[in-house]
Amino acid sequence: MDWDINRKAKKPIYKQVAEFIENGIADGTFPPDKPLPSERYLATELKINRSTVVAAYDELEANGLIQRNRGSGTIISKDIWGITKKRIPSWHRYIEAGSFLPNSPVTQRIRKEMEERKLINLASGELSEDLFPMKALGEITSTRSFIGRLGYDHPQGNAVLRTTITNHVKGFRNIETNPTSILITSGAQQALHLVVQCLLKPGDAVVIEDPSYHYNLQIFKSAGLRIFYLPVSEDGVDPNKLLELHKKHRIRMIFINPAFQNPTGTLLKKSQLEAILEISSEHGIPVVEDDPYSLTSFNGEEVSTLKSLDKHGTVIYISSLSKFVASGLRIGWIIGPRSVIERLSDAKQQIDFGHSSFTQWIANDFLESEHFHSHIKKLVKELEKRRNQIVTSFNYFLKDQVEFTIPTGGIHFWCKLKKEVNEMKLLENCVKRGVIYVPGSMMGSKKNYARFTFARENEETIDEGIKRFADALNSTK
Repeated sequence: MDWDINRKAKKPIYKQVAEFIENGIADGTFPPDKPLPSERYLATELKINRSTVVAAYDELEANGLIQRNRGSGTIISKDIWGITKKRIPSWHRYIEAGSFLPNSPVTQRIRKEMEERKLINLASGELSEDLFPMKALGEITSTRSFIGRLGYDHPQGNAVLRTTITNHVKGFRNIETNPTSILITSGAQQALHLVVQCLLKPGDAVVIEDPSYHYNLQIFKSAGLRIFYLPVSEDGVDPNKLLELHKKHRIRMIFINPAFQNPTGTLLKKSQLEAILEISSEHGIPVVEDDPYSLTSFNGEEVSTLKSLDKHGTVIYISSLSKFVASGLRIGWIIGPRSVIERLSDAKQQIDFGHSSFTQWIANDFLESEHFHSHIKKLVKELEKRRNQIVTSFNYFLKDQVEFTIPTGGIHFWCKLKKEVNEMKLLENCVKRGVIYVPGSMMGSKKNYARFTFARENEETIDEGIKRFADALNSTK
């Protein structure tokens, strides 16, 4: 067969094979009265995997160009021009052509393993069910009458809940705002999507932390943004490096998680926050502050947010109930300039016509109730115990094999492996042993790191999980 695969081309090999055969059908290389080469023969001839040939034939069949007949092989469709048959859409082409990028294969794999297998889960960034305030939420739904609207609510979210959030962020985070500057969202994830889709355009330069949760999100690439990375050390980010990035690339927006950062657990000092705000206001660069964890300080000290120090209105503040109440409520919020909130609100209306009035009612009553204070106090105490356990387990099972800084809040534990290791093999070995975590490459550009979340498991299973991870690490080259 006088044809070579271009293995350096960006186009997948199966598509090259499919196009070769399609062109051969058109120019007579493959006559209609003879079967096409078998999958096995074509794979051997082209020195490619048989599965690649199968994918190529799948594409051709979907386009109505070939027919597969068990026993007689693959032939050119007798009705190639669609006179008597209808052609099946080429779903592969549609899937690959979409502008909204899928999650990375590793992210998809971790999610699938968590859903299909019973593993010690040190990967998922949410609370375990025993940390949810089930009793308090049950009391709200069983003893209080629902007084919300069952029709579409205000575009920015229920007015009562926005007033409650105004009081909440004032009392717990020292943020001054008002209900007209708040938009209720389906968690912080939707808030980030709205900001990216509505306030930025393809080609804009943005800064995210490295490592960070944002590093693994495809929304920035889907939007066609130019992404630049701000290194996170054990002391957090260096504002001077942020200024250097702006001078080189004219940054349009900064995305940052200052309090108990995901995944490093770092907490920025007030002087660092003020330096970032100075850069923001001097150069007119908006800062998007993602704040899931500022209420989880283990030493009881009040945590400053960027928004609480923002005197010039340059910070868009995002938070939610997911990380300290219940992820399933899907209640998040954005605080920002009124014109920005109205723009984002208009976009959210186009997507879902506003948030569920029922969950807004539950969230409002819980935030207003006496249960909220006791829940936070209990939550922080339990998270600290689990943090202590993961530190103890690492020191016992992996004392000379890892480096880490002990977080003083949040739910994540970030460590560096001292030896070079194939992280995909390590992940596979961990899954085989019944434990899962997040490989460092999903969160940042540096090698030999790993993130463990200690909010999903209890102290006993955390200890067992780190033991299994240590076993997997010692058996992986």
